[in-house]
Amino acid sequence: MSVKILHNPRCSKSRQTLSLLEERGIEPIVVEYLKTPPSKEELQDILAKLALSPRELMRKGEAEYKDNNLADDDLSDEQLIDAMIQCPKLIERPIVISNGKVRIGRPPESVLEIV
Repeated sequence: MSVKILHNPRCSKSRQTLSLLEERGIEPIVVEYLKTPPSKEELQDILAKLALSPRELMRKGEAEYKDNNLADDDLSDEQLIDAMIQCPKLIERPIVISNGKVRIGRPPESVLEIV
């Protein structure tokens, strides 16, 4: 079974989620998504599997969200996805991908549903 985590080591929820997986003997593929952002196709797939709109996966408290006027309702889903790829800090974290399913580790225990 392949488990992947889109991880930010500076985020406490991301660290907790990674620890939770490791405590259960799962060694996930760790992708530091700030250094290696997902492709547009990967992000679209994640959104589809979570059944979320791009805006629902965005960290609205980040300065980049406000600075780039991403709250503008006239922006298309494609524009929001492009913004997340350009500035991966905007992507909610952590994201765990396993067995064709995706969960956000908020709370960290929610990822246990798919591993």
